[in-house]
Amino acid sequence: MKTKALLTAAAGAAVLATSLWSPEPAAAEGEQFVPGLQYRSGPYAPSGIPFANGFADYLTMLNARDGGINGVRIHYDECDTAYNNDRGVECYERLKDAGPSEPAAWNPLSTGITYALIERVAQDEAPLISMGYGRADASDGRVFPWVFTLPATYWAGADAIIQYIEEQEGTLEGKDIALVYHDSAYGREPIATLERLAEQEGYNLHTFAVAHPGLEQQATWRQIGRQLRPDWTVMWGWGVMNSTAIQTAASVGYPMDRFIGIWWSGSEPDVRPAGSDARGYKSLGFHAPGADFPAIQDIVTHVYDEGEGFGEREAIGEVLYNRGLMNAVFVSEAIRTAQARFGERPLTGEETRWGIENLHITDERWDELGLGGFAREIRITCEDHEGGGSAFVQQWDGESWEIVSDWIQPRNDELRPAYEASAAQYAEQNGIELRDCDAEE
Repeated sequence: MKTKALLTAAAGAAVLATSLWSPEPAAAEGEQFVPGLQYRSGPYAPSGIPFANGFADYLTMLNARDGGINGVRIHYDECDTAYNNDRGVECYERLKDAGPSEPAAWNPLSTGITYALIERVAQDEAPLISMGYGRADASDGRVFPWVFTLPATYWAGADAIIQYIEEQEGTLEGKDIALVYHDSAYGREPIATLERLAEQEGYNLHTFAVAHPGLEQQATWRQIGRQLRPDWTVMWGWGVMNSTAIQTAASVGYPMDRFIGIWWSGSEPDVRPAGSDARGYKSLGFHAPGADFPAIQDIVTHVYDEGEGFGEREAIGEVLYNRGLMNAVFVSEAIRTAQARFGERPLTGEETRWGIENLHITDERWDELGLGGFAREIRITCEDHEGGGSAFVQQWDGESWEIVSDWIQPRNDELRPAYEASAAQYAEQNGIELRDCDAEE
């Protein structure tokens, strides 16, 4: 890993493992600051590193290929949170005034850190993107004007998984579904939705909490694989918990094709440690895997061929690398959207928030970005900070991920009232007056 002239992660993985804050890169007036709350150290580093690399590489490519965004170069600096809530808050406080302009947007890559920052970003008027994680009810922009959950929430993911299982089974009546979850705010997010759907659809939900970081699962899988034998098992895991679960499930003979994870439980580091035993395992996804996209090939040409890559060339196109890239697309496209209104210059956090709240990435725009077929259309509004995203199911064939379902649209007619009811409760508890989105148009 190298220190970049404009986009700096740190002077090496060893530095990041022992320091909260990476060395500050040289900044120039007129650059747009994009901070990174990443984790390249700690028990979840194998999952955090590829995401961080994809995020940084895409921004590096925009600088190298295009001179930034409409001529405004990007200044990126990241701080290693180690997936620790307290360190995440400290990183936020250290970075928020460290750039040449106001931070464009924050991307915590952690549900716990997201919860810890919600009140801070509101006070600082700084937008926060919790891409596919965090508080699901933050999808209600009337209560959470500074938080964005695009392209889909955990509640939406739980709904999509149940829809997929129902399609495979024909009916869920009387079926047993186990949930193995990380015992944290992240892992607990889908439980209420799965309980509601169990009551509606008639299946029996069995929950199994796994303590951080997830290395001790023998007792859990003996109970699942040898006693309960559920029809399906759903996993809400992260990092080493995922690979441990897959290996342990295989050791007790649990069928992999009936084991399905959320999108944070479906990457190459999750399945490779189990070798051939992982074949058949499934997970949700909301973007395509693979490097066969013009924009990703531009990263190869303009970044890696120039010796400026943040990671290993061989990891380009893997699931979490592409997810970090997608996050960077959301930030850069929000900046571009806001520049059309406020001018081609470094933006304030409030201006970037307007850009996110008016973000509309159509299929045609994905194609223009060199990412045609990478993801589905996303549209954010004042009221809807999720964008109605959908997901698909992918399956590990022993060597790569293959998409094995159509896009699954979560049932927003049921989810939206749930978001609003939960957000209204938060608003009442915190004395928040609902925004009038009609008045802001």
